Amino acid sequence: MDVELNVTYITLGGHVQLQKYRYLYFVIMFAVYILIICCNSTIICLIWIHKNLHEPMYIFIAALSVNSVLFSTNIYPKLLVDFVSEKQIVSFLACISQGLIYYTLTYSEFLLLAAMSYDRYVSICKPLQYPTIMKNTTVSVFLVLSWFVPACEISGALALNVSMKLCNFTLKGIFCNNSIFKLQCVRTGTLSIYGMIVLLNVALLPVLFILFTYTRILIISYQSCREVRRKAAQTCLPHLMVLMSFSCFVTYDVIIVRLDSNIPQIARLIMTLQVVLYHPLFNPIIYGLKMKEISKHLKKLFCQAESH
Repeated sequence: MDVELNVTYITLGGHVQLQKYRYLYFVIMFAVYILIICCNSTIICLIWIHKNLHEPMYIFIAALSVNSVLFSTNIYPKLLVDFVSEKQIVSFLACISQGLIYYTLTYSEFLLLAAMSYDRYVSICKPLQYPTIMKNTTVSVFLVLSWFVPACEISGALALNVSMKLCNFTLKGIFCNNSIFKLQCVRTGTLSIYGMIVLLNVALLPVLFILFTYTRILIISYQSCREVRRKAAQTCLPHLMVLMSFSCFVTYDVIIVRLDSNIPQIARLIMTLQVVLYHPLFNPIIYGLKMKEISKHLKKLFCQAESH
């Protein structure tokens, strides 16, 4: 292969026994992708159609479902193409773009969950001020910032990376993530420091804020009547479950990158699949089953389908 082509294209070397199981991989991942699209689109449509779901909490849930659809669409089509291709390659710029979208959507999820925790805090702890604080304008600002801030910060990291010289052209993964930094000839301290700042701003600080707000909700609910405790449990438990799931997902991603050369290829593949399989399906399942209003509309939808 030509030297310039080596510079332009990266081989995705994380696949395991692809020649033997390519069609099995394709069928499973295609089925999962369709399931993710259908489940999340159902939640989005229900919230869009029913006016009683036009509240901040449900709008943020719809935003999380949009995130899941975009996240999966960023990864699955390329994966499916790779499964049936002789060579699993991607251009360097396409890899950078996939990484940008991947981490923008990952970190925006933390900010959306932080916005939801603030919404629950105001609703439960300051119910009389809720209509004044959580106006449509406020919700819109939260939504824009949740996507815009991570996009800007991740763009900065990738701008530092795109001009770096590459000495390795095989990525130990099945899609592009932070592992791309390990292809560089020289790893700069500037990039590592910037990465830590981004992680602090759009992941760790939102998580601390979420834990603080839910701790306040727990304390106030414990001191209040049974009805307030029931409302807090009904609305906050699904959010906490999603936060735990998503934190595990990000931990997996960090482990995959940090232990890149220290774990077997099959273990790395399994851990990578945890990242792309479970969480996009977890959101609609949890909110569909645990959120009373959404669950009610889902039951009506299924009943109508059965009657036809």
